[in-house]
Amino acid sequence: QVQLVESGGGLVQAGGSLRLSCAASGSIFSIKARGWYRQAPGKQRELVATITSGGSTNYGDSVKGRFTISRDNAKNTVYLQMNSLKPEDTAVYYCNARRLYDSFDYWGQGTQVTVSS
Repeated sequence: QVQLVESGGGLVQAGGSLRLSCAASGSIFSIKARGWYRQAPGKQRELVATITSGGSTNYGDSVKGRFTISRDNAKNTVYLQMNSLKPEDTAVYYCNARRLYDSFDYWGQGTQVTVSS
């Protein structure tokens, strides 16, 4: 089992920045990739960014150039630096960890990000 705890959400004005953190505990050795997804009201959950155990990153088209995912392996923590935030970035952001051998997904409880115009 893997437990994920997010922090760092909140309310920010358009153009501002926030940094989300996701600390993992448990069977970390079984994880091949970490990431962030988000879900706005009435919409499906969508990819924000992922990072593999080797450090390769992938971003959703709507956040490329504005968001950066990174990881601190010593702390088992993944970060999402969000810059130039837009009202359409408003959503609940979920931390994700994908298991190596069967691609099972673990999820955090979610953290609300609200961007005001």
